[in-house]
Parts: sequence; C-alpha cells; structure tokens
Amino acid sequence: MDFQVVVLAGGTSEKLSPLVSKDVPKALLPVANRPVLSYVLDLLEASDLKDIIVVVEGQEAARLVGAWATSAYLDRLLVEVVAVPEDIGTAGALRAISKRLTANDVLVISGDLVTDVLPGAVAATHRRNGAAVTALLCSVPVSGPSDAASSGGKDKAKKPTRLNIVGLDITRQFLLHIVSGTDVEKDVRVYKRKIRAVGEMEIRSDLMDAHLYAFKRTTLQHVLEEKDAYRSIRLEVLPYLVRNQLRSSPSGGEGTVIDETGDAAVPSNNHLQCLSQHRILAPSAFKKDLLSAGGTYRCCVYIASKNKYCHRLDSIQAYCDINRDVVGDASHLSGYSFSAQNNIIHPTSVLGSKTTIGPQCMLAEGSQLGDKCSVKRSVIGRHCRIGSNVKIVNSVVMNHVVIEDGCHIQGSVVCNNVQLQERAILKDCQVGAGYIVTAGSEYKAESLSKKVERF
Repeated sequence: MDFQVVVLAGGTSEKLSPLVSKDVPKALLPVANRPVLSYVLDLLEASDLKDIIVVVEGQEAARLVGAWATSAYLDRLLVEVVAVPEDIGTAGALRAISKRLTANDVLVISGDLVTDVLPGAVAATHRRNGAAVTALLCSVPVSGPSDAASSGGKDKAKKPTRLNIVGLDITRQFLLHIVSGTDVEKDVRVYKRKIRAVGEMEIRSDLMDAHLYAFKRTTLQHVLEEKDAYRSIRLEVLPYLVRNQLRSSPSGGEGTVIDETGDAAVPSNNHLQCLSQHRILAPSAFKKDLLSAGGTYRCCVYIASKNKYCHRLDSIQAYCDINRDVVGDASHLSGYSFSAQNNIIHPTSVLGSKTTIGPQCMLAEGSQLGDKCSVKRSVIGRHCRIGSNVKIVNSVVMNHVVIEDGCHIQGSVVCNNVQLQERAILKDCQVGAGYIVTAGSEYKAESLSKKVERF
C-alpha cells in the first residue's frame, strides 16, 4: 500500500499546562504509564504502516521525542522525527514538511489519538473510493469520572459532548457538510443548492472528527500551497475540500437554517425548505453526478462502529478520561495483562499493612506505599514513595512523586517529582512537575506549578 504516514505530535500545548513542560512534551505525557504517542505508533505497526514521519513543534521537544522513539521502536518502525516551529497549527506543520511527501497518498494522524480503530481500515476505504480525503469519524466520547458520587455530585457524571456536526449522504460513505469548533453551538446553515445536488442528507451530531485522515497527496499539497494562510486541518482544510466537492452543482438559492438535535434535522422556522427533497440517489449515481466531475474533490468517511474506543488527549479533562478508560472499560488498549482483581501491581512495588489497591488501578515498578493506604480507580507511576494513611481516588500520579502521611488526593493529576507534605489535600487539581505542596494545605480545583523564571 503506497502510503506515507505523518503523525502530528504537537509540542508543549498551553491547554495541557501544567502537565506538559520542557522536559515532558505532549507526545510523552503518560497514559497508563506509557507515552501517549506510543498508542498511535503501536496502532500503525498493527496496520503494517512502518515508515513514519513524526512532526514535533520545537527543537527540544523533537529531541526528546526522537530519543524516546529511537529507543522504544528500534528494529520495529522507521520513525523520522522532524522539528517544526511552534504554534503554526496542524496545516502549518504539514506545510513545513510538504516536500518530504512523495507517495500517492498520505495518512495524517494526530499523535494524541487513543483508539482501537486500525488506520489501515481508513486507508483501504480511501483507496477503494479513489477519494481526495477520507476522514475517520467516531462516536463522541463521554467525559467525567466513572463514579459520580466519588467526585462530588451529579454534575460530575460522565456525559457526551458535541464536537462536530456532519452531513452524510444516504450511503454514509461521503462527507457533504461539516461544522467544527465554536460553530457547533449555532444553527446549522445548509444551502438549497447543496440539497438540490445531493437529494438527501443525514445530519449527525453524535460523531466526532477523530483527526485521522487519508489524503491524496497532490490534493493536499495543492490546498496547502494555494491556501497558505490555513492553519488548521480540522477547521479549514477539511471544510474547504468538503465545500468544493459540490462546486459544480447548481448555483443560487438562499440559505436555510436547520435546527439540529440528535440524529434528526428539522426546519427551525416557517421556511419549510426540507432537508430532503425525497429524491434518493443510488450510490453509483451519486459518485457519477457529483464526485467524478472535473475539478471536484471526493470527500469520504470511515465511520467506526460504536463499540470502538476513540478519544483525543486535547485537554486536561480528556487526559483524566483516557487514563480512567485505559485502566477501566478500554483496558485492552493498555498493552498490559490485568490481574483477577482487575488491576496491575508491579512485582517490584511494595505495599504496607492493610493497604488496598482497588479494581481499575495501576501501580508501576519500584513504588512503595505505607500502611493503611487506599487507592481507587487511579494510576500511580514509577518509583513513588507514599506514606501511611494516604487516600488516592480517580487520580493520576506520575513518576518519582513523594506523598507523605495522611494526604488525600481526589480527581487530580500529580506530575513528576512533586512532593506532598503530610496531611495535604487535593481535589480536582493539577500539580506541575517539581512542585511542593506544603503540610496541611488544602486545594480545590486549582492548577499548581513552579514559577518559570524568564531571562
């Protein structure tokens, strides 16, 4: 299969502060004690896609990612890590490496994607349809702790969010309309000429753009060159291609506002221009009439089945959600074998008297817990030192963390080399690397980090 693979691994995203740092770029953030980038690379390996360009924002972040990838995937994958300037966006990152792309088709995947959908399936669909672009669409993930009562109330319960609004043809093979970003909270405007052209369109809000795309190389390079101000694949490149696949359809007609709720679309006012004109085109006719005409782009989708897992690590909440899932309902993604108690306790770890590690927990090598500790639905990293009478619930504790006696941690993320002095309490907090939480202090819904000196 003549595909090149580009993984967009980001750099030090401000949205993930204080979890990311100059020492831990986004690609190396641990998910169930593995760098998040490893989930994408393992997935590509499973699809026999082994020649990979990993694009990282910033020279130092690229150096760290390159060193890790060389060590972890030696003799398994051919990984070339390329540094690009920071804050140029996903389209800018592709533009920066465009000359390296020579294959007929290019698979572009976000380095923060955690999924069990094989990229090879998307690539095969793309090639079969002869598409300009094929996008992976997945069910919208739920967000929030697995146990609402443990984190303080009903408002914390797991809930879906609206990430995209998409319009599909009747065969659900072709992407006819897409709305992303802040526009998803607005009414959807579908033009009459588009409805005339396609005959019938299904509007969906229960699917998300997973940031995994197969592009025809020449199309991708053309758009990146012609639209040199575009910064985002999701917000600009993909919508541009979707709009232009119908540009040879009849022109004119006023816009129609459609109020979109759930899977059905209904007119929101008295202009009864229906979404469907009740003219159903056969798939072959659809392709012939709209997508094979000169100058148009064929935009296709691969819709993952509902039982597939798909989530992006693009926020602190998503980081917590993914860690929860990978040691919980999606434990098959972790790469580990769980015990009969549905947890993982490394044989080199040490547990004190009357200390319990509950289901859906992970305790990495070399970590020690004192007496009468309780750990529930949490991940604890390597070589941590945890005192007695410590409670950890729905949290992620990274590597080399010191937690003294009597501390309580709930719904929080504690980064590398943090020290919690005795009786400290954290609830729904993020603690940056190297921070010291003083004895007896209590924090709720705060972000704690060391001040960075600027020269």
